[in-house]
Amino acid sequence: MVRRLRWGIVGTAAIAENAFVPAVQQSERGSVTAVASRNGDKAREMAERTGIKRHYGSYEELLNDPDIDAVYIPLPNHLHKEWTIRAAAAGKHVLCEKPAALDAEETREMLKACEAGGVKFAEAFMYRYGEKHRRVREIVASGEIGDVRSMRGVFNYCTPDDFGNVRFNRAMGGGSIYDIGVYPVSAARMIMGGEPLWASAHAFFSPEHDGVDMAASGMLAFADGVALTFECGMWAYNRSYFEVNGTKGRIELPHMFGWRENPQIVVDTDRERREEKLPCVNHYKLQADAFARAVFGEEPLLFSGNDALLNMRAIDACLKSAREGCRIEVARD
Repeated sequence: MVRRLRWGIVGTAAIAENAFVPAVQQSERGSVTAVASRNGDKAREMAERTGIKRHYGSYEELLNDPDIDAVYIPLPNHLHKEWTIRAAAAGKHVLCEKPAALDAEETREMLKACEAGGVKFAEAFMYRYGEKHRRVREIVASGEIGDVRSMRGVFNYCTPDDFGNVRFNRAMGGGSIYDIGVYPVSAARMIMGGEPLWASAHAFFSPEHDGVDMAASGMLAFADGVALTFECGMWAYNRSYFEVNGTKGRIELPHMFGWRENPQIVVDTDRERREEKLPCVNHYKLQADAFARAVFGEEPLLFSGNDALLNMRAIDACLKSAREGCRIEVARD
């Protein structure tokens, strides 16, 4: 009999109901045991809509459920640290939505708590689990596009009138860099297999949206003169795009972070321009199955908790640069 990881959902965020829960229910190695909210009615209603058997009116009740092995945390960013630490103390493995926390120091505390509790921790960048991104790394490593010289990433959406959105609340960790700038940053680190040296960023801090960065752009500098230029926005035309430029060619990803579209990789060199089409997959499902296999000791985490810490250091530098208007070195051990 196939062993399944029993999940508890800490919160009733839309991403949990519309993406993560259905993915786990379709997965090979997971099941959803319970959902919790500080509003019992919300938990009950989500459980009824999604077919989850148990629901709780507090997060503490869910953590005390002995039939739950792991928790998924889609809470607002300022709550990630508290509920990761409390989940670890309860012996629950943690898959936490990005960004891992509000800064690298909070992330470090979370990782220490998970280590002390003997549980796994991963940051929920679902896009990294698909074949598309393994294939991109393979093409880069093959030398087909030569030496990487630069990368460019864009992730935008436009919902400025959604004033009740927690992403527009500064105290709750709102802002475009936290919400979607983390994606091109993580992608560049993944492709380079290393960490940036410094960041330079500029942002539009909107007084209509509690002063959070509603749009931002910037650069992360890597070793050997390689750089990522990125753009992210919650008040900009929808786009999800990434490209890797080399000395012999480039790789374009027209739908970099999506999973519903037919994933495409475009390779453009002096020899040819080709489009590689891969099967459309649910990255949330792949992520849940990979996390379960890691918990069961069948394979290591594809991206460890330390990766979350390193990504947060880069985000810290981007935010500090945008606020202070100067170049900021990325922290190192």
